[in-house]
Amino acid sequence: MGIRIPVGCVKVVNKVGKSGMKWYKVVKKFYFYDQTRKILMTTFIGDYTVKLDSKGRLSFPAAFKRQIREAAQAGFVLKRDVFENCLILYPMEEWERQNKMIKARTNPYNKEHARFLRMFFSGTAEVILDANNRMLIPKRLLDYAKIENEVVLAGQSGKIEIWSSDRYGSVSETDENFAAMAEKILGGSFDEPDI
Repeated sequence: MGIRIPVGCVKVVNKVGKSGMKWYKVVKKFYFYDQTRKILMTTFIGDYTVKLDSKGRLSFPAAFKRQIREAAQAGFVLKRDVFENCLILYPMEEWERQNKMIKARTNPYNKEHARFLRMFFSGTAEVILDANNRMLIPKRLLDYAKIENEVVLAGQSGKIEIWSSDRYGSVSETDENFAAMAEKILGGSFDEPDI
């Protein structure tokens, strides 16, 4: 298992000085690398129920803040989920990774791709934590997810889902359905990934 070490990203600038040395530029972004220098996504662990205040702010769980440390300073992108009536919160570096994947697989001059891109990016908002670790959720996104008072923040790999507490309980699969889904997705041959 790799050791997760936060490191400032160093970018090579394609210039060579008179001395023959390459120039380097330090970029202020933090990624986690394993021992083979592969970038690892932050996996958010746990789900937490918090209350919204009258202005639509929620207190960001301390456990999630510890899990991302320096990356929280870069901010987040909040968007509507593709499949469910919930919101997805991406740390900025994960949002940039998602954008690179989408850009590699789409052509903005293809009509269907352009429509997908328009729908994917609609309803996005950049959000930050204030000095009291609160995050303001835009009203249009609260309305979309039917969030009123209590919110569930559910951790996943690279993102956090934000649900109305009423809806979160109703979308959970029964034990039997989940077991069948796990068997279908993970059953069969199982090759452990290189770590």
